[in-house]
Amino acid sequence: MTAQMPSCLDAPVLRERGQHEVFCGLTSIIWLHRKMPDAFFLVIGSRTCAHLLQSAAGVMIFAEPRFGTAILEETDLAGLADAQDEIDSQVTRLLSRRSDIRRLFLVGSCPSEVIKLDLEKAAERLSLAHAPRVQVQAFSGSGIETTFTQGEDACLATMAAHLPSSDAQSLLVVGALPDVVQDQMLGLLDAIGIPNVTLLPNANADTPPGIGPNTHVALVQPFMGDTAAELTRRGAQMIPAPFPFGEAGTTAWLCAVAERFGISRDHVLSVTEAPRARARKAIAQAAEPLDGKSVFFFPDSQLEVPLARFLTRECGMRAVEIGTPFLHRGIVGSDLAEIAAGPTLSEGQDVDKQLDRARAARADLTVCGLGLANPLEAEGLTTKWAIELVFTPVHFYEQAGDLAGLFARPLRRRALLQAGAA
Repeated sequence: MTAQMPSCLDAPVLRERGQHEVFCGLTSIIWLHRKMPDAFFLVIGSRTCAHLLQSAAGVMIFAEPRFGTAILEETDLAGLADAQDEIDSQVTRLLSRRSDIRRLFLVGSCPSEVIKLDLEKAAERLSLAHAPRVQVQAFSGSGIETTFTQGEDACLATMAAHLPSSDAQSLLVVGALPDVVQDQMLGLLDAIGIPNVTLLPNANADTPPGIGPNTHVALVQPFMGDTAAELTRRGAQMIPAPFPFGEAGTTAWLCAVAERFGISRDHVLSVTEAPRARARKAIAQAAEPLDGKSVFFFPDSQLEVPLARFLTRECGMRAVEIGTPFLHRGIVGSDLAEIAAGPTLSEGQDVDKQLDRARAARADLTVCGLGLANPLEAEGLTTKWAIELVFTPVHFYEQAGDLAGLFARPLRRRALLQAGAA
């Protein structure tokens, strides 16, 4: 892709620190547990945490779940040793009953009883007790300071710190994808000729990817700041690229990976000619209601910048504000360079101030969290639930039309309602 000048790459950022509206990082367990069938996520939390997981995951009828909550009741926090003993007891009971568990994650939450516990030390102690059959690691899913996708980042960063060292040349693709999308991605990389492709998260505890100076890392999710930092600390080399949303984004991502391995852009274009054509056609059909329309992003998932690039460059939209919980230029810089200068870039949130800006802008489409969508709809704004963009397959060529359709659907619905009222 050829960057527009001037772009948003060097645009000033409005940094806000106030009341924010997000889900907590425990939500990420709902997709992570599907990518690691030999893992179990034990949330150390409250009854509220248990209700959140149950509501997010639904009822699992045909399989025993691979996540649960060890509930800590409100108690005198002076006796933290008792809490550690209780964690040890719960883990021992769980592992004795579930021989299929090879990886156990202790997941911290936001109640004060949990914040004061050292779960990393607990994980080290339990790893020694249950080695070599079970690996025990810990990460935080607290929603106090993070957004819900950062639970995955915290989990993968912890995993990255424990991966074996390796000097072998490899491509490590980082970020959880739905199985059908992951298979498509691996097929494309194989057709291009990329050797030794590994994944994080990896499906099997017995076959972890190796990390070292010849590991080249391609992110498929933009909320991987801590994981990228840990992999870089261990010597891996990041591949800067736009994220694989839409036809242009996917092509740019594949070309960046290919270039790192000495494979020409012309070869990538030749191999991907058919899926690129399908993606362009699907986007053109789905995005017709989006052309010329404006969009306003509230901060939610950290997908906002690459999605704004997709909507403005491939669907003809105009971005008014692009809000994101955390703006990591080292990760989304390639996407920022593809967004024409003009929209406000905001990092963090002061929800009342941002609501005022959204009401003043009255964009054709407002992308926001569930808690804001209905009130804004009542005020006459057309909204899109941001969380649907995380739980729906949207990456790479075959999903490009579906991605455009997710944004077009609210505008089509509004048009039908207006036509019916006329």
